Amino acid sequence: MNKELELWRFVADRLTRSESVMLLLVAQSSGSSPGRQGYKMAVGADGELFGSIGGGVMEVSLVEQSRTILSEAPAVAGGLSQPVREQIHRKEVPNSSGMICSGRQSVIFKLLTPSDTRTIESIIGGLQNAEQNQLFIAPKQLVLKSGEPGLPNFKFEILTDDDFAYEEKLGFKNHLYIIGGGHCALALSELMSKMDFHISIFDDRPDLNTIEKNRYAHEINIIDSYDNIRDEIPSGQNVYVVVMTLGYAFDKLVIQNLLDKDLKYFGVLGSNAKMKTLMKELKAEGFPADRLDRIHTPIGLPINSRTPEEIAISIAAEIISVKNW
Repeated sequence: MNKELELWRFVADRLTRSESVMLLLVAQSSGSSPGRQGYKMAVGADGELFGSIGGGVMEVSLVEQSRTILSEAPAVAGGLSQPVREQIHRKEVPNSSGMICSGRQSVIFKLLTPSDTRTIESIIGGLQNAEQNQLFIAPKQLVLKSGEPGLPNFKFEILTDDDFAYEEKLGFKNHLYIIGGGHCALALSELMSKMDFHISIFDDRPDLNTIEKNRYAHEINIIDSYDNIRDEIPSGQNVYVVVMTLGYAFDKLVIQNLLDKDLKYFGVLGSNAKMKTLMKELKAEGFPADRLDRIHTPIGLPINSRTPEEIAISIAAEIISVKNW
């Protein structure tokens, strides 16, 4: 299950019991901060926790502050003082978070009460239906709006000491398209499903056993051929493509179709010898060398992987490296 969805369900469960919840949200981060923009943590009035904003002594301190506020919830429902608290992860500064990783992060404290239940339920429904919505948060506002193409994933502005505006695109922010649905695709789907990627599989084999077993992908598309795969894959800096078809000819066809797409990541599974031959062949046929050189191949980090699961780990590590670079 999507971690974001689980968090909001945790919140909804407590609100329906007439309990308040503190939402801790990393609004912005820089440097080596352990909490990245968009990280969330919910603190229940009973002390139960869900999620993380980076861990360590910093998180422990913010959780304790949240519990103190929750114990006074009726008195602070009209608005918190210091709703955004900056955490500086350097030991020598006066307001150090207690961590020494040399980054910083701004954390929103947002008190959620039973009056927010309807909005939380709308958030859950949108995530379940894979809708692209925008969440707007301010000290006295929690609003879900319909998303629009081209909007940034995050937007944050501090207006005054006690006022801010935060917007976030909800739902999957990254999309992984796996071309080929065999054993490696199954292992990669399972691994990447834990990293909040929307996963789409494409294959031309309707009776493939590994397709039937793949309960991790969000979409499985059985196509007549790879001739028109170009029409199925969008360009975008949140689009990741992994090619692992049945063989050389299909890999070549997919590359030819997708080469002019602007992708965040484009990788092709195959041995070093096979991929050298394929790249040489494509260059000889006039395909742009600069485009071909962008393809990650042999795919994955070099960890001497052999099994589908090991190959999946090497590919996932390379994708995460590209995503976070």
